[in-house]
Amino acid sequence: MRKFVRGNEAVMIGAAYAGLDAYFGYPITPASEIAHTASEYMPCLGKEFLQAECETGSANMMFGAASAGKKVMSASSGPGMSLMQEGLSYMAGAQLPGVIVDISRAGPGLGNIYPEQGDYNQAVKGGGHGNYKCIVLAPASVQEMCDLTILAFDLAFKYRNPAVVLADAVLGQMMESITIPEKVSEIPETDSWAVKGNKKTKDNLICSIFLDAERQEVHNFVLDKKYELMKQDARSESYLTKDADIILTGYGTSARIARSAVDVLREKGIKAGLFRPITLSPFPTKDLNSAAKGKKIVVVEMSNGQYRDDVILHLENKQSVSLFNRMGGNLPKVADLVKEVEKIAGVKA
Repeated sequence: MRKFVRGNEAVMIGAAYAGLDAYFGYPITPASEIAHTASEYMPCLGKEFLQAECETGSANMMFGAASAGKKVMSASSGPGMSLMQEGLSYMAGAQLPGVIVDISRAGPGLGNIYPEQGDYNQAVKGGGHGNYKCIVLAPASVQEMCDLTILAFDLAFKYRNPAVVLADAVLGQMMESITIPEKVSEIPETDSWAVKGNKKTKDNLICSIFLDAERQEVHNFVLDKKYELMKQDARSESYLTKDADIILTGYGTSARIARSAVDVLREKGIKAGLFRPITLSPFPTKDLNSAAKGKKIVVVEMSNGQYRDDVILHLENKQSVSLFNRMGGNLPKVADLVKEVEKIAGVKA
């Protein structure tokens, strides 16, 4: 079955088929439709919807319900995501699964409601305190807004860790036709760690505080081993990279624009390709190096080089990396990107 939907609604379709038990959130543009849709879907499914008093409250409510083994979710943008960082750190420290959808807007501060990708570092590097990482997935279509939300729940429970679906106002507000999932995800086993107030789980403990320094260090090493294991689930997509001389790379909306530029460049006789990370954390390091080895790289993003810095970090060989970016809610234009790549390729105007 197919349905023509907005990206934000596709998120909730995915969440429903992932078996979401409870949604806690506070509406904020351009993510508000996720909360609106949740308020319609969840009661009809016999599940819980609660509009919290703020984003801080949303994150802490997620912590409580996740501790009982429930599938929980919230969504926000910009300033709201900033307020949720302490709660995400607590969830990561207590090894609790949960999904947070960030429909990014321009910043810093209140910024504006237009699309930007300035939340990259906050999501990928762990914006709260302590040594932790979130799983971060970057959809590039309305279909992926649905599908990667489901995957976010799967990975969150596989690793008992918070997962972030990082999109932007373009993907949240645009409408495309999607294929509805065929079945609801299976209920994961949670009795081994959750606290449910029954005999089977009475010895389980949800905790992120260790007053002894040695125990706290051991806990951090346990988390580090888990983050290393997460690398096996790194995902990416390559488009026309095998014979390419120049690789364009971006995620989300920037990747869509870059792919269109690749098609135009190919028509002009310039061998360009696209590398798109689907998971930003864990980062698909091997795939990047396989696609970009020995080639010039042009990073396309709607921020101040945050993704570019990670591309450089994960490259095994020193090679040319250029940045083509827009900020403030402005979208990169295909024609401008093509001209920039032509300059890098040495094509005379």
